[in-house]
Amino acid sequence: MKKIIIVTGGAGFIGSAIVWFLNKKGFDNIIVVDSLGISDKWKNLVKLKFSDYIEKEDFLKNLLEGNYDDLNIDTIFHMGACSSTINPDKRYYVKNNFEYSKEVAKFSVRKNIRFIYASSGATYGDGSLGFSDDEERLYLLKPLNMYGYSKHMFDLWLKQNGILNKVVGLKYYNVFGPNEYHKGEMRSFVIKAYEQIMSQNDSEIKKVKLFKSHRPDYKDGEQLRDFVYIKDAVDMTMFFYENRSQNGIFNVGTGNAYTFNSLVENVFFALGLKPHIEYIDMPPNIINQYQYYTKAEVKKIRDCGYKKEPTDFAIAIREYIQDYILKNKFLSDY
Repeated sequence: MKKIIIVTGGAGFIGSAIVWFLNKKGFDNIIVVDSLGISDKWKNLVKLKFSDYIEKEDFLKNLLEGNYDDLNIDTIFHMGACSSTINPDKRYYVKNNFEYSKEVAKFSVRKNIRFIYASSGATYGDGSLGFSDDEERLYLLKPLNMYGYSKHMFDLWLKQNGILNKVVGLKYYNVFGPNEYHKGEMRSFVIKAYEQIMSQNDSEIKKVKLFKSHRPDYKDGEQLRDFVYIKDAVDMTMFFYENRSQNGIFNVGTGNAYTFNSLVENVFFALGLKPHIEYIDMPPNIINQYQYYTKAEVKKIRDCGYKKEPTDFAIAIREYIQDYILKNKFLSDY
């Protein structure tokens, strides 16, 4: 019987990139699980190859009723979640990011199915406790928003129930690249900066607005993030699909921290324009949950045998803008 791979959130940003990667390796016996709703993420699927699509509510119902017990499921990539950091409905986070994930994890462990799920760099909070993916430090972390906390809840549940050593949790940092177009406010600042520039008249000086710093130890625009290109994030993810002896929690980032000023400058350069930046006040509702610094510790994944170096930051931005955004292309177009 042919092996089946399930990708929840398979129409989303990272999920569709996983399907794209599998297709490039010649694998298309894939069940995509998602909730298409009113967004445009269906466009991520158009040129991908998969055997079936199931809405997320139907998938969970079928799973709980035992309808998948006899399928030859090899791996579940559980990427489905509410990824918004500003949704006011805390119960929605618990239902989607915690309770749903528990059921899929329990099914996977019971059936001895490889389970690889998306955690988040948001679980580290303000970064004052560092960014170590040492699982013994999980209890110390204090996320700044409910999105990060819902992911943290699941990490802790796996740890407390002795499951974490049987699955793989990936703490994705600030991922950017093609197939994120549908994400609205949750899109990367690379595409937001591009849109700011392109929305201005050719007769005026094109500029990008960045938040001022509200901390004396950071200059305006010098807030730092570990920005990771989608192709690198997926390559790191697939490392754990191919290396099944490795389990636990791992950071998925570059191990480098880049300023927002640098990001914006590279967007301008990719468009052949001179950079101009205007600094504006940060909205009051996000000041207390704003991360000034993120930088993934990647020693753990390196020690497991992952050797590939991340794409150069400037090259990744240039490729994203010139090969994808300007040409209205998706990952599956290449």
